[in-house]
Amino acid sequence: MSGVPETGGGWTGAVRRRSVRALPPEKLLPDAQPAYMASWIYVFGVLTLAALIVVLVTGGVLALEGPAWWHVSGTGKYVNSLHLWSVELFMAFMVIHLWGKFFMAAWRGRRALTWIIGAVCFFASIGTAFTGYLVQQNFDSQWIAGQAKDGLNSVGIGAFFNVLDFGQMLMWHIVLLPLVLVLLTFWHLLLVRLRGIVPPIDATDPAEDGTAQEAAR
Repeated sequence: MSGVPETGGGWTGAVRRRSVRALPPEKLLPDAQPAYMASWIYVFGVLTLAALIVVLVTGGVLALEGPAWWHVSGTGKYVNSLHLWSVELFMAFMVIHLWGKFFMAAWRGRRALTWIIGAVCFFASIGTAFTGYLVQQNFDSQWIAGQAKDGLNSVGIGAFFNVLDFGQMLMWHIVLLPLVLVLLTFWHLLLVRLRGIVPPIDATDPAEDGTAQEAAR
């Protein structure tokens, strides 16, 4: 890698050199994108990320203030509405993003892991949204929990995932599942940067061209 000395610097220098080789700055923070990125189908990935940020921020505020605030306060109801609609948009954008990449065969060019992590993010989001409905602390959440209990008990996991236990569902919703989702999202974005944005099927893949050029050298 140009500009990075290959010797000296002790263990910190070794870690730096290895990190730069594994995560080249020009790939992590590119200053140009291919022309096909102007297509509308590529917008839904960043829209999904933007909606997720709003979900996390509004959810954090709701978790800090508590149900007595979002059920009674006008400001709390407003933030709760922002949280709800950002979740709705997040799920909608993610589904469009997933379907769009599915029909583009987004696993091409050594991007299979990127696609798999995106799909796992979708399933983690379903669990996060489900536990969110269970911790509303209203009649809706009681009804949903009662119905879900029968379904989960019928497949034998009700003892491990007790939807009637508010404390357990709250921790799943505000700590465990969001942490998993954020880590998977970060991993997904990192792979997108390293492997590049998947091109249309009839376009030339810069990642494959780069691999071929390296093999030729």
